[in-house]
Order: sequence, then C-alpha cells, then structure tokens
Amino acid sequence: MSSVPPVRAPEFRGRGWLNTEGALTLRELRGRVVLLDFWTFCCINCLHVLDELREVEEEFADELVVIGVHSPKFVHEADPEALVAAVERYHVTHPVLDDPELVTWQAYTARAWPTLVLIDPEGYVVAHYAGEGHAHALSAQIRELVDEHRAKGTLQPGDSPYVPPDPTHTDLRFPAKALALPDGHLLVADAGHDQVVELAPDAAGDHHVVRRFDGFREPNGLCLLPDEMAAEVGYDVVVADTVAHRLAGITLATGEVRTLAGDGNQWFQGDGTERLSSPWDVAWWQGRVWIAMAGIHQLWTFDPRNNAVEIAAGTTNEGLVDGPLDEAWFAQTSALAPDGERLWLADSETSSLRWIEAGEVHTAIGQGLFDFGFRDGPRDEARLQHPLGVAVLPDGSIGVCDTYNGALRRFDPESGVLSTISSGLAEPSGLLLRNGTAYVVESTAHRIAQVDVDATAADTGFEASTQRPTTEVGARLELRVPFSPPPGQKVDDRFGPSSQLIVTATPAALIRNGDGRGTDLLRSLELDPAVGEGVLHVAARAASCDVAGGEGAACRMHQQDWGVPVRISADGGAELVLPLGGVDKS
Repeated sequence: MSSVPPVRAPEFRGRGWLNTEGALTLRELRGRVVLLDFWTFCCINCLHVLDELREVEEEFADELVVIGVHSPKFVHEADPEALVAAVERYHVTHPVLDDPELVTWQAYTARAWPTLVLIDPEGYVVAHYAGEGHAHALSAQIRELVDEHRAKGTLQPGDSPYVPPDPTHTDLRFPAKALALPDGHLLVADAGHDQVVELAPDAAGDHHVVRRFDGFREPNGLCLLPDEMAAEVGYDVVVADTVAHRLAGITLATGEVRTLAGDGNQWFQGDGTERLSSPWDVAWWQGRVWIAMAGIHQLWTFDPRNNAVEIAAGTTNEGLVDGPLDEAWFAQTSALAPDGERLWLADSETSSLRWIEAGEVHTAIGQGLFDFGFRDGPRDEARLQHPLGVAVLPDGSIGVCDTYNGALRRFDPESGVLSTISSGLAEPSGLLLRNGTAYVVESTAHRIAQVDVDATAADTGFEASTQRPTTEVGARLELRVPFSPPPGQKVDDRFGPSSQLIVTATPAALIRNGDGRGTDLLRSLELDPAVGEGVLHVAARAASCDVAGGEGAACRMHQQDWGVPVRISADGGAELVLPLGGVDKS
C-alpha cells in the first residue's frame, strides 16, 4: 500500500479502560484489523465520527476492533467520571482507552481531534486519517486488508472485546435544554432517551412526566413559535434534532411530530441547504427561527411561512473572528438567546459568549479555541469553559451555563464584568426563566433544578490553555497535507481544483509569508523568529469520486481543521506533515 517502510504500532498506554473487562493490548488483538479513534467528547467532529463508524463496525464485526482513545482538550474532560458519562451519553459501543495525559496520542503522532489510525492484523500502522467523512474510505481499505490477510493466513476473526455498562434508568437521561409552555408545563429535550418530554409541576414544586414525544435522535434545542405563527403553520415547537441533522416540529394539541428541514443526512461541503449538520439550538428572532448549526460552525435561519432555509452567518471555518455576519468565524455554537436587537450566543469550543447586532458579530468573553478557565472579572480577564447554555436574566444581564466548570455565570453588558451565580452543578447545559423562577438543566445529574439567580458564588480563579505537544520548527517550513483517495475512488477535479488549504496563525504575525487560502495541499511558510512561537491554524479539504464515474457515482468530501502549537528554533524541523486521509505515499 505504501512505499515507505511499515511502522510497528505502539502499545496502548493510559489511565484505564471503559467498555471492556480489562486492559487490551495489541498483542492479544493480533490477527484482527484495529482502528484507533482519537477523540474528545467536546468535539462535534468527533461525535460525527462516532456515528460514521457504526456501519463500519457492523460490516466488519468479526474482523475489526475499534478502540476509542479519549485524549481530552478541556480540563473537565480529563475527569474520569465525566468520561464515563460521555461514553454513555453518546452511545459509544466499543472499548475506550482513557488517555488524559495524551501519552498514546503522542505515540501515534495525532495532531487533531478526531484522528483515525488503521492497524493491520500483523500490528503495523497502514493509514492515518484526520477529520470526518472517511467511513467510505475506511470500509474500502479494511476490505482490502481482510482479503490480503485472509490469503496470507494472518487474519484471525474473533468476538468483540466490548462489554456494555450496566443500564441505569431515570425519568430524564442527559437532558439538554428546557422550554416553558403557556400552561405552566416544561418541555425538555431528553437527549439520552432520544425524546422530547413534557413535565408538569406537582404540589411539592417538583415536576413529573406527562407525555413523551418519540422519533428524535439526541435532540437539544427547543423554540416556541409565537401564537400567530403557530396557528398559521400548524405546529407549536421547533426542535433541533441534532444527530438526525434536521429540524422537527411538534404540534402540542395532537402530539404530531413532523420534519421541517433536513433530509436526515449530514451536510458536507458542496451540499445545499436541504441538508443540515448537527443543529444544536434554535431561537425565534427577527421573524425567523435562528439555528445554531454547530456541525459546521455557522448560523442558519428557517422561515416557517415558506420552509425556506438560509445561511445567515459564518464561513464554516472554526475559530473566533468578529465582524460582518458573512465573514465571522464561529466554533460549535451551542446556545442562542434573543434580547431585543441583539442575539446572544455561546460558542462552546472557544469558551466564549458572543452577540450579533446590526449585522455584526461581537465577542464579550473568550480568547480562542485553546484558551479557557474559571475566572470572574472584566471581560478581557474573565474565562469560561465550554458553555452550552445562555439566557437573558430579569435585570438585563446574561446568564451563561458554564458547562465544564459546573457553574452558572452572569455577564453584565453595561460593566463588561463576568461573575459567578452558582457552582457545583452537574454539566449545566440549559437555563430557563419563568415567572421569576429560574431552572437549570443539569445534564449529567439527569434533572431540572431551581436556582436563585440573585445568589453569588466564588470562581476558582484558574486560567488554562489546551496542553498539546509543541512542535519545534524552522523559520522556513514546508507544510504538507497528504491525501490519497480511498480504494475505488479518484480525485474529483471535474469542476476545478479538488482541494483547498487555508493557513492562518495566532498571533497573526507568526507567519511572514505563506498564509491565506489556496488549492494546493503543499505550502511554503516563512515564520518570524522574533515572534518565536504560536499556533498554526490549518484547514484542509479534498474531494474524491468513484473511479467508474457516471450516473449514481458516489462522491466524498474529506475535511479537517488543525491547531498546531509551534516553536521556532535553529534546529527545528523543516517540514510539517498533517495527513488528511489515506496512506502517505511520498
């Protein structure tokens, strides 16, 4: 497959294992094809890959062992209990290695979430893939490996080492967000049960289940339409049905659930607005439903009057860039809160609170993709950690569900100060205010809890950056993003260049020459030794189609973003290789 000498796969090392009876070793897996999925549970692209791999695992159930290697980005993700909850929440049905120190991550030279590494039955690494959209390529390559090693006698099919955890039953399971209904009931996106649940208050002030709406896949956001609009279109609530890549409508009087937008397939570059990508929240603002399209880092809109779906903001590039709507960069927007002429939003991957006003995007709190913390104070000093909820409080300040800090925070737009209302919450992901009462959706406690928004609590004062290995590089650097089409496919250049490469840096002055957008997956960079160090941001994509072509030919888009910390030194490397997909045959 490759002209370079085969590399023996390094042994697994980490803190422990989930979903299996004991530690696994490559030696005991000899004779099977092994696929390592390096992931972290905050990452929407990683969640996409979990879903992509389900069919691959089923197709090669006897010959393939998938192992998730959880290598955390955020401090909270290194908590072993948080990982246990995430493995259940996202229905991970293969063994998972807990790798909080990124030991196995470094051994396999992973540089991005997600990264996939394919190991043959003799224990040699045969391919690296970064990003999502590789399920077809993996199936084709695994099929070739199975045929090759069956002929050699080195294939030894066997049973899966996966052992499911004991089931746990609660009325709500990993609820995401909640909505107040006119009759005093609550509507909850019950993501862990793939349902939307209606709750009614009882005499004790708690809530009990009235009915359940089925037919969802990990729903998150909920939006109640204005009465006049609901009467016109025939449904009351819009649901961000995240894993189903669709918007759904619920008619409360009848219980009917209907699809409003999305065809059930995930959007990829080149698709139109008939497909969505992991819509995470929805909100009624300026006469339309606004959609936090977390899967592609954009904001879209949906008009119930004519079912029109449009792109409203964002470029699909992931990051923290303010400015006009069509030029701004977002990072997994996960919450929306209308506030008059402003729309507040939480960008979880940049740990930021932002707002839209008069066609411009602004940032209130947040520094970038790899900076976070739990710190109160003025906006430039304050820090959040992966917030998933936002709401306007009665006094006009903004409440933020600071999810990975387990806290409810308050941002005062007038003073620009962030403070803490409450801490010790279990992954708060939604905030609801009704008749002076505030409710927090505590996702990993599987409950809706009342909170006092007038209370105060202390922050921990910590500030952090994601700790990834720093790469020593020279001032002149060749950046190479290898891509080879999967077996049975070829580069798709029918409509022009099949690839795109975007290179930027933080700080921007790190790159003297070579930044920007181009179609070649090879780029010569000149870095500034006076700046010394920073992060290279690389976004690449490439298209491939079936070799035979013709009607019905399948085409695929392969894409990934990297953030690579680098330090310039006299003896640093002259080349940086970031494999996009397949085997590097150079």
